[in-house]
Amino acid sequence: MTLSLYSDSKLTNRYQTTIPHMVRKVLRLEKNDKIRYAVQTDGSVSIFRINQAEADPALANFLTFLANDISQNPQNTSAIGSDLLNRIQSLVSDVEIDLDTPLSDEDE
Repeated sequence: MTLSLYSDSKLTNRYQTTIPHMVRKVLRLEKNDKIRYAVQTDGSVSIFRINQAEADPALANFLTFLANDISQNPQNTSAIGSDLLNRIQSLVSDVEIDLDTPLSDEDE
């Protein structure tokens, strides 16, 4: 089940609008934050908060492409098989990762 909440805003004569409080809260928007609009092929539009330090237009475009493809061709999506999952787990079982440790200069 998907829960949808709705909130409306109005365009001014200059095509500007205020982002409703509920949307600002969900997206954790603060003053001067940047947002991105993703226009889907069916005419719907999604809005995202851009983490300026992490903004990657190539990745964003790829993820939008991927989301559109999954939406338009759900028959091509399937669960990962247990053999592949076991193989992946065996490859990374001894790998320790600390996501908070900064990358070295040669790793970046």
